[in-house]
This record gives sequence, structure tokens and C-alpha cells, in this order.
Amino acid sequence: MKPGGWYLCVFVTTFIYFYIYAVNYVRGAKVSSKLETPEFHPPQSKSGYVKRAVQHLYRQGRDAEGEHRDARQGSLGPGVQQPVFPRLSMQYHNYTSMTTYLRHVSTIYANLTALYSIGQSVQGRELWVMVVSSSPYEHMIGKPNVKYVANMHGNEAIGRELMLHLILYLVQNYDTDYYVRWLLDNTRIHVMPSMNPDGFEVASEGTCQGGQGRYNARGFDLNRNFPDYFKQNNKRSQPETEAVKEWISKIQFVLSGNIHGGALVASYPFDNTPNSIFSSVLSTPSLTPDDDVFKHLAGSYSFNHGRMFTGEPCKVGAPEFENGTTNGAAWYPLTGGMQDYNYIWHGCMEVTLELSCCKFPPADELQAFWEDNRKSLLRFLGEAHRGVKGFVKDENFRPIEGASMKVRGRDVGFQTTKEGEFWRILLPGIYTMEVFAEGFAPREVQFAIVEQNPTMLNVTLYEDTPRRDGNPNSEAVESVEPSGLFSFNPLSGLKEGASNLLAKLPFVG
Repeated sequence: MKPGGWYLCVFVTTFIYFYIYAVNYVRGAKVSSKLETPEFHPPQSKSGYVKRAVQHLYRQGRDAEGEHRDARQGSLGPGVQQPVFPRLSMQYHNYTSMTTYLRHVSTIYANLTALYSIGQSVQGRELWVMVVSSSPYEHMIGKPNVKYVANMHGNEAIGRELMLHLILYLVQNYDTDYYVRWLLDNTRIHVMPSMNPDGFEVASEGTCQGGQGRYNARGFDLNRNFPDYFKQNNKRSQPETEAVKEWISKIQFVLSGNIHGGALVASYPFDNTPNSIFSSVLSTPSLTPDDDVFKHLAGSYSFNHGRMFTGEPCKVGAPEFENGTTNGAAWYPLTGGMQDYNYIWHGCMEVTLELSCCKFPPADELQAFWEDNRKSLLRFLGEAHRGVKGFVKDENFRPIEGASMKVRGRDVGFQTTKEGEFWRILLPGIYTMEVFAEGFAPREVQFAIVEQNPTMLNVTLYEDTPRRDGNPNSEAVESVEPSGLFSFNPLSGLKEGASNLLAKLPFVG
């Protein structure tokens, strides 16, 4: 080789060596002054020498980077035990193992979860709820609260296990899944795996029908135990029911899923009907003022599900459900259901999700159920960000708590939080919001909903100015229809029809 070529080769080798040395020094790699190691064999050529030097330094840099990565993932130094990240098998978990698992997740993922109990069952088991959110311990102003409640009937066990897997999926995919991160950054998700832990403990795996474990420890059906708008419910209220009622009275939930088993369908309100005499025979639909929204919510779950949208019956003679959805009363009416209570009493839109033909299927089928429901469970929660949201404040920008609100023509109302927040799920269109608060003049505001993003609507109320005689402004009062959570009256149409009929009857005598 000519001297010029030799000098060029040495120069290139030296440059590459010191360049990689500098890079590894910045990374923190410890580069030896000698390339020789016990496994080192001299190269057969100058090009081999250069290649070996580069590979050796690259391996050192890669090893150093791996050590740093391990440190970021929780390396606490020599002699310190590493945290054990939660794992969840595809099998059923009793109360003890479920509690252990929930506590473990809340400890390891303390930045994304908060575990709390809303009360106790008849036999003293905690009614656990796990908040999953980027702000698990504090309410995020302007961000909605949503919930899932499962295992209300103790022998309907699929929902219980799906909730445990949903919790783990959310926390483990927060850093890698864009949708999950968006969901947790903009929503507070409350997950109750079991509303009836006592019933689950006496239910039997593999039992597809029957009532063993369905009821609470006192023999009450919890989904017949809530106050009912259409018919007086005389059943004695149970501890589990009271705990849920207090829970949803304290937190303004926008959207809810009530998870059951025994069918494959998404059922929406109303579950009961004013035509109680004929309802058991006719099974006619009992529609809410928000029927379009409820059909959309039920469809959003069904069409994202692996099989529900087909509407196929679970067995011969069972009903078929178009698109995998149904109105509750059209399927079969019931008194004291939880989804009607959520909607009428608290303005929370709840859908009942029946996820399995068999109430307590064998554990080896759990993986298939998770695959069928994973996408729909996630997408359903995102529906809370559809419609309108905003704040109600006074002229001094102070939030107004407990302001009654309703969308004109949809006479089931809702109220603002202590921060003056409100949310309402609506489909695209033009609407008018009616707002009422004690001591303030009522106000109506028109707004539009589009498909892509929720509409932001901020409403300012002004103090009501009484007349000189001390009475409120009569014009303002007369121009406003009754409102509030109970302004909807499904019997009003019947009453009006009866009045018209009586007016047409001839007088005799």
C-alpha cells in the first residue's frame, strides 16, 4: 500500500474511534483504553481491525444505554427489590383476590389510579371503585366523569372480569396508545367491578341459567330496588342500592354502562312504561325524550363489538335484536331498574350492556369475551365527549352550583356541578338550552352541535330584578316552561288525549 493510502486509513480509523468514544462518553459508556479482551482475536487485515473496533465500541454503548433504560424503569440500586407489575390471568377472581389485585394496581400505578369504596354489602364486603385517569385524586375542571358498574347480579360474572382487565389495559397502554392517553387525559373513568360481591361468592362457574347468586345476601334483586318514575317501588332499599344512590348523587356522571349477562344486546331506557296494565302482554317501546341519543349510544357499543351487532338470538325461541340493540320496555318491562333511575333522577345517560348468553361461562372462554368487548368498552367511554359542555356563571364570573338545565323538547333535565360545569350528550343539530337558577333570571341560549368536537357553551345568568311591588318579573316567569329533573311527564299525552275525547262527547240531559 502506498504511504498516502496508509496514512488515510490510519486517519479514518482514529477519527471513527475517537468519534464513537466521545458519543459513548456522553452516554456514560465506559470505554477501555485497550481493545483486547479475553475473547479478542487480532484481525487479519486493516479493514478487519477498523470493523472490530467499531463493533466493540458500539456494543459498549448499547449495553450502557440498556443499563440506563433499566434504571428508568425502576432500578433502585443493588440489594433493593424491584416492584412487581400487576398481571391478571384469564380466570375468575373471588372477593379476596379481586381486592388484592385492585390494591396492587393502585399502588404500582398511583399516578393513574385511585381505589375507593362507596360502602359495604350486606355481608360487609367493600364495594370497590377504581378511578382511572391522569388526575385520579382530583376532579379535572371541565372534564366529565363516566362509570361502568358490573356484577349487579352476582351470577352474571363476565362483566366483573372484563372490568378488571379493562383497568389493567388502560394503565398499561397509557404511554403507547394515543386513544387511551386522550381518554385518560380528558375523562375520569370510575370502574366498579362488582356491585354484588356477596352474590358472586355463592354463584357457580359454568351455570348459564338459574338464580343462584343473582340476588344479594338478603334475597333482593338489586336491579329492581331503585326508585321508579312510573310506578311506586315498595321494595325495601338495600345497602348496595343505597351506596350507589349516594355515590351518583355526589358525582355528576355523564355516561354509564351497566354490565349484565344472559343475553347479547345493548338495552336503553326506559325500562318501565306508564302502560303497566298491558305492558307484560304487549311489550311496547317506552321512549325517552333523548331516544335518538340512547339509540346512538347503544349502537356505538354494539357495532364495535365482535358479534353483538348481528342481533342473533342466544337460543331457539329467544328474541332477535335489530343491530344488537333494544328499548328496555320493548324487550320486557321492569320496575326499579338502575338505568332509568340514573337518567331521570340525575340526568346520567346509562345503557344496560348484556354481554354473554351464558350468565357464568367457563373461564376458558374469558379470552374470547375480552377480545369481543375490548374495543366497544373503550369506544363507549369516548361518547361522553359528544354534544355540548360548558359553565354557568353569574355576571361576576362566579360559578353557579345546582342550576337546572334542559334542552328544549327534551324534558329530562340535569344540573350544574359546584364549579358550574355541565355536559350533555347530543347528536348534530340546532338546539336551545334553557337555564334556571334560584335568584337569577332564566335564560335561553341557542347553539349548534357538530360531529367532530363537542360544542363549548358558557352561559351567564344575571340576578333577577323584582318589580316595585316586590314580586318577581311575571313576564319572565310566564315565558318559561317548568323544568328540572322531573319535568318530563310521559302521562301528559294521555291526559291531553283524554281531555280532547271528553270535549267531543255530547251532553245528555
